[in-house]
Amino acid sequence: MEPQLHESGLLKPLTQPTALLDYQHASIQLLIDTRTWRGLPVFERIGAAYAFVRDEVAFGYNAADDLRASQVLADGMGQCNTKGTLLMALLRALGVPCRFHGFTIHKRLQRGAITGVAYWLAPPSIIHSWVEVWFDGRWVNLEGFILDRAYLRALQLKFAGHSGPFCGFGAATPNLQKPGVDWCGTDTYIQKDGINHDYGVFPAPDDFYAAHGTNLSGIKRWLYQHAVRHWMNRNVADIRAA
Repeated sequence: MEPQLHESGLLKPLTQPTALLDYQHASIQLLIDTRTWRGLPVFERIGAAYAFVRDEVAFGYNAADDLRASQVLADGMGQCNTKGTLLMALLRALGVPCRFHGFTIHKRLQRGAITGVAYWLAPPSIIHSWVEVWFDGRWVNLEGFILDRAYLRALQLKFAGHSGPFCGFGAATPNLQKPGVDWCGTDTYIQKDGINHDYGVFPAPDDFYAAHGTNLSGIKRWLYQHAVRHWMNRNVADIRAA
């Protein structure tokens, strides 16, 4: 038994399913069984789930932030909050304790990925989150899974001549060409430099959304779900394919 996963009974609740972290869903169990991740050492287990969410779940905009992990998997795409929910579900299914850290980011971080009416609809500060995973006796921050490798590479090519801090198109990083998004047992970030408010840590995304809600409500939420996000996803796909 790996001691770093069982140092305290306080960690046990952080491996349990929730309404959003529905890792007992058949689709999530099938994915884990097919990939044979359970037999891996803990470092590789975390890395396998992380790489899957980063690169096999495309960066894109779902219908809402507070989707179940199984729905994010079915969508095949997500952003910080929804991809984070899926990553947490996979980690917990693999026996790895994890928790949710909530923030807001200024919407300028999304300029370029979000344009026109979509940018106008977005609130000035957008709910953001990363996943904290218990590894080697400490909490490690995971945020670098948000942008899939193909999309990030497209940005790196588009802004090949840029040096210094970069903010836009879904990234906020000191170095766009070398952003530090690979799992190496330490923190990974891709939007950290856009954070403008810290809500602190929560056991699960369910707890955060119950306390703070999601990004949009009312008519703006309806417009986003039924029209705007589809424009946004076409824009992201165009950037990725450029």
